[in-house]
Parts: sequence; structure tokens; C-alpha cells
Amino acid sequence: MNFVEELRWRGLLHDIMPGTEEELAKGMVTGYIGFDPTADSLHVGSLSQIFTLVRFQQAGHKPLALVGGATGMIGDPTGKSQERNLLSEEDLQKNLQGIQKQLEQFLDFDCGANSAEIVNNYDWFKNYSFLDFIRDAGKHITVNYMMGKDSVKKRLESEVGMSFTEFTYQLIQGFDFYHLWKERGCLLQMGGSDQWGNIVTGTEFIRRKAGGQAFALTSPLIKKSDGTKFGKTEGGNIWLDAKKTSPYQFYQFWLNSSDEDAANFIKIFTFFSKEDVDNLIAQHQPAPHLRLLQKALAEDITRRVHGEAALQTAINTTDFLFGNGSLDFLKALSHDEVLGVFEGIPQFTIPKTSLDTDTDILTLLAEQTQIFPSKGEARKMIQGGGVSLNREKIATADVVVNSSLLISNSFLVVQRGKKNYFLIIAE
Repeated sequence: MNFVEELRWRGLLHDIMPGTEEELAKGMVTGYIGFDPTADSLHVGSLSQIFTLVRFQQAGHKPLALVGGATGMIGDPTGKSQERNLLSEEDLQKNLQGIQKQLEQFLDFDCGANSAEIVNNYDWFKNYSFLDFIRDAGKHITVNYMMGKDSVKKRLESEVGMSFTEFTYQLIQGFDFYHLWKERGCLLQMGGSDQWGNIVTGTEFIRRKAGGQAFALTSPLIKKSDGTKFGKTEGGNIWLDAKKTSPYQFYQFWLNSSDEDAANFIKIFTFFSKEDVDNLIAQHQPAPHLRLLQKALAEDITRRVHGEAALQTAINTTDFLFGNGSLDFLKALSHDEVLGVFEGIPQFTIPKTSLDTDTDILTLLAEQTQIFPSKGEARKMIQGGGVSLNREKIATADVVVNSSLLISNSFLVVQRGKKNYFLIIAE
């Protein structure tokens, strides 16, 4: 597999330093991508870079994933309108551990010469004094050079300006590349296109300090076709951590992609061959309402990130909420998994003792919960056949509810109309 050609057809090649492709053709190259520990989980926006490292390894090269224990104490100013809050050491360590665990899901750490490695720049900065750093690194990169970077220019022109701490970020990142070049024989740094300035600072530092040569490659920042930011929903970031974003929500994020986005994302976020991708797009186009492309994308990436069992739960959840899935699916889940299925869906908590005796359905829907604003409206919709309890249509307003109807001894599922779901939790 030719790594650069693979990136090119997938639309993942933005900038590449002259000579990079030729260097990669000579044999195994060590290359790295840095990951910022701003949270204890990466999000879907990070997947394009994680998968770039995976493709790099599949092409026979050696990937290094750098977690920024040192740079995380500063915060990358690139693309930021104001300075980030500095993390405490405790939060930083928690974030580093979470990110390292996620990276270990995807890369192969035991495949011989090109086994992946995780490195932490705190390891080489922790005993480095400030005076040593400005002598060894600061004198090789001029202020004029540093101020020429777009990330610096934009902040200097803004009202908030830029602190000296952030100004030094590109120098520290450049030193990372130099350290890995010198100690690990690392010749290539990769990243998003917004990192080009920081990356070439590293290649320039290697040239000026040691007379060496290193290379750079970036991929475009992922955008949605409608111009909105990729990786976010109304609820916030789509995280890789199942505790932050449930596998169902993760699956739905990809399933709800537009046709144009799905045709783009399936190249970026899956490992399907070009032939497979072309075939999927060709099959999708005559019947886009079947969403074949979105389903293939959502299934493949959910399986890769969360595993087969979580994928099946996500598919069953989708069938339950939007199709004719059975209650048996919910009965097989744990308490927390049921809550995960209904995350983002209105929930009401009632005392379990209130169901020890029969409770009429109108009281449940309009007084114990606020599924309906009044008993009158609840009655009217029941009479129109528009209310279901545990997937069973409520025939009359005289129906009574008791604890025998609880799913897993805790839940009642109410459906108002075709798509409005509510979860009642009896505690």
C-alpha cells in the first residue's frame, strides 16, 4: 500500500513537504502525530488523525502517537480566539490516561519492527530547565519567524492578544519533533492542516540546530457539506468514550449524515477499499431513501470504536425507537444500558410505591409526569389512538397501570404519536 496515494484518493492529503513521498518509498519511516490532552477522551474529530496513523502503519511504517503531557500544560493557540484555561496536574494525568487507552484500541503495538509506540513529551521536558531550553532551542528560531505564523498573527491582531506562554507553543512542539528525530529516528510529523505552521517549525529547527532533514504532511480539517462544524451536535461533542456519548448516539451521528457527507466520510472514516467505496456509492444513488451508504458507514465505524456487541445494541435501539423492535431487547439490558438507550429522550421519575396499587393512565401521563399538560389532552389523544405504553396501543382512558407492567422492575416506555418517546423511571 502506498501511504500517500491512499491519503490522496480518500481526500486526506492537504499539504506535503517536497521529498516526503520519495522518502516514504525508500522503506520503513518513523512518523508521529500529537494529541492534545484537553479532555479525558478524544472525539470523532480526532479519528481522522488516529486512522491516518493506522493507515501509516498498514503501509509498513512505524507510528508514534505523542500525548502532550508537557504541551498540554500550555495549550495550543492554533485556531483559538482566546487562551485556554490551564489544566491542573491531576486533570492532565487523568486526560492522558484516557487518551492513551483509546489510542491502544486502534494501533498495533506488537507487530515487529513497525510496532506502534505512545510517547509523552513530558518525559523529555520534566527535567529540562528554562535556561537550558532557551539556550538550546530559543536561539535557533527567530521571533520574526515565529510571528510569521498565521496562528500567531491572528491572535496578535485580536483584542485578547497572546501570552508569552502560548507564543512559545510552536517552539516547544518544534523541539518535540527534534527530540523524536534525534532519539527515535523520526523523520515525519503529520497532523491537521491547521498544524502546518507548528510542524514546519520542527523541520526548520532540525535543519538549523543539527543540519538534519525531516518531513511534514497534513490532512484537511473535516467539514460538513452545509458548513457546520463536524463532530458536534446540539448536545455537544461526539466523544469516543461510551460514557460520554453512548454507542447508540454515536451510531445515530453517522446514520444521520447527509448523502454528500456520507460519500465523503466513508472514505475518511472507514478502511473500505476504493472499489468497495465506489460500489457502495453506486448502490446508494438509485435509492438514497434506503440510506445504504449511511448504514454501511455507521455500522463500520461503530464496530471499530465500540465493538460488535455495542453496535448490535445501537442497531436494536434504532429498530426499537424507529421501527418495530420488541420489548425483549430492553429486558435484556442493564439498568444503565436502558438509560443509555433513552439518553436525550425526556425522562420522568416517579416513586415505585405509587404503582403498588392500580393507577389510572390519565393520572400517570398528566399529573405524575408531564407527558401531557392535562388529563383532557391525554384523553383526547388516547381516543385518537395516538398513545402507546410499552409498545402496546392504549385503547381507552380507563386503562390502569401497576408495577406488573414495569420493564426490568424499573421502567415504563410511553410513546406519543409515532416518534415522541418518554421514559418513566420508577424508583
